[in-house]
Amino acid sequence: MKRQVNFRRLHNFRDLGGYRAADGRSVRWGVLYRADSLAKLADEDWDRFVALGIRTVIDLRYPWEIERRGRIPQAERFTYANLSIEHRPYDQAEIDPDTDPWRYLADRFAEVAQDGVQEIRQAIELIAASDGPLVFHCTSGKDRTGLLAALVLTLLNVSAEQVLADFALTELATGRLVADWHEANPGRELTWHSYGRAPAEVMRLVLADLESDHGSVRNYLTGPVGIQEDVIARLRERLLTPGGTVG
Repeated sequence: MKRQVNFRRLHNFRDLGGYRAADGRSVRWGVLYRADSLAKLADEDWDRFVALGIRTVIDLRYPWEIERRGRIPQAERFTYANLSIEHRPYDQAEIDPDTDPWRYLADRFAEVAQDGVQEIRQAIELIAASDGPLVFHCTSGKDRTGLLAALVLTLLNVSAEQVLADFALTELATGRLVADWHEANPGRELTWHSYGRAPAEVMRLVLADLESDHGSVRNYLTGPVGIQEDVIARLRERLLTPGGTVG
């Protein structure tokens, strides 16, 4: 199976299938996808997207981003939810080049983890309850999408090493994300030279922060976020292949 799903205008669309859980099962292919903005879908990209059979779309962007850039075409044909998990907007293009970039980004993730507990819970509950393939996305499919992917994979008992590796796959799209930024911002200077980057170190810091604050990522999810055990059970039943060991 192929992890990266290639589109002309989307740069960071991929299948979360194949990651191994601790009990020997693995995430099903063709059921859970992560992506950059689906508002860019058109023409042959749209046809390819429809062929995936996706039924549910979770849009993690701010409402003002959707108003400015649009949402997925024909949103009425999907179960569509706008769950804006980030509450404190910032402009990555203007990050001070002298700032430690990975610590800075990890601190922004910590704000999302703190502010967005209600939306994170709703997103995970919808993933667990939905029927058929589902995709969640933000603008670049990098930070907000990367955090939600890491949390879901953790609930599936996927190892931290695989979670970090999945996050870092966005690095393959960095060049195209930078090109998109320049196209959308003519005349502006891209101050931060690490724009579009997603090294594993960022997510390593994020997971370490959650473990330090809550004892484990799972404790954060079952505590402040409020994910119930029956939701975790449904999530694993829906997204993991049959079999595995008990426990």
